[in-house]
Amino acid sequence: RHVVEPQSYEFGEAIGRQLIELQRQIDALQLRFARLAWEFDGSNYYEDEGFTSSLNWIRINCHVQERAAGDRMAVGRTLLRLPESHQAMEAGELGFAHLVVMATTAEAVGENFDESELINKARESSPGKFHHLCEHYRHAKNPARFAQEQSEMAEQRKLELSRWPNGVLSIKGFLDPVGGAALRGALEPLARKSGPDDPRERDQRMADALVELVNQNLKVSLQVTASVETLMGLPGSPAGETEFGLPISAKTIERWACDCSLTRILLEGESTVIDVGRAVRTVKGPRRRALNARDRCCRWPGCDRPARLTAGHHLVHWASGGTSDLDNQVLLCHRHHWMVHEGGWQLVSGDGGRLLSIPPPTRFRTYVRGPD
Repeated sequence: RHVVEPQSYEFGEAIGRQLIELQRQIDALQLRFARLAWEFDGSNYYEDEGFTSSLNWIRINCHVQERAAGDRMAVGRTLLRLPESHQAMEAGELGFAHLVVMATTAEAVGENFDESELINKARESSPGKFHHLCEHYRHAKNPARFAQEQSEMAEQRKLELSRWPNGVLSIKGFLDPVGGAALRGALEPLARKSGPDDPRERDQRMADALVELVNQNLKVSLQVTASVETLMGLPGSPAGETEFGLPISAKTIERWACDCSLTRILLEGESTVIDVGRAVRTVKGPRRRALNARDRCCRWPGCDRPARLTAGHHLVHWASGGTSDLDNQVLLCHRHHWMVHEGGWQLVSGDGGRLLSIPPPTRFRTYVRGPD
């Protein structure tokens, strides 16, 4: 007797066939649900039950999300207009997801919809790709309505910024396809890995890209209030504070002060203002052009971020007695500038002007073993 090992090719093939067959059964049940949902809509029973629509009744009583209920209702409404799609699904050439795309396209296009123009594209495409093709089809059939729908989506745009008690900013929003494409187009190049040793996950790189985009393209001006002790990084000094009331570390103030439009308000004690400096970019004009021409990109070893995406960094910060001479300044991208200040890394000059990056000290946790 031949025994199929769990790791064998035959074992995986058998499971794959079961998955395909199971999904076909699920698709058939979904189609049956769609038919019944549309018949249910005509019964008006949901009104006697106190619901405003059949969709809401199905959503609540069948425990499905509103979008899923709406998709099934759309298939039920348009099923008589989709005979070829129905037959293709029964033959296993299409899935119920294809029918959803076909149904929503039929409703959007209206009288100009022709199933025969799309059925072969559906057979050749995944549901996701077929949806993309149908968007082009909708535009070709009714460009005015397509433009109107995009305009309506743009009117629904929103961006919510919520600050947590610990200062973390939560971002939640909705952009229309055009705005979303513009944002992704700006972020994707900045979110690429900076090298083979970049350990950041994609979500982290996208977050860094957003901050980098804001810092480099919008030239944000910030008002920072800090004590002299904080600016010098002395132990026991309080955190700095932005104009939005957000406490920030001395290391962050140090990084911003390297090359950022800051209005600094220095305090002596708790409330005595001893200095108000105007917002001046530390590295600008001829000095910045000279720095760009010399470094050309981020000077962190192995990083090639172009000069336009960098900030000027003081090897010895001016608060520690460093000068503004070019010999004391280098270009660093947002990520590596953060690593030097908040991240605890050191960047020092080596032989021939070569820069060396030194990681923060490794801390080992000591475990004391109790008596046996």
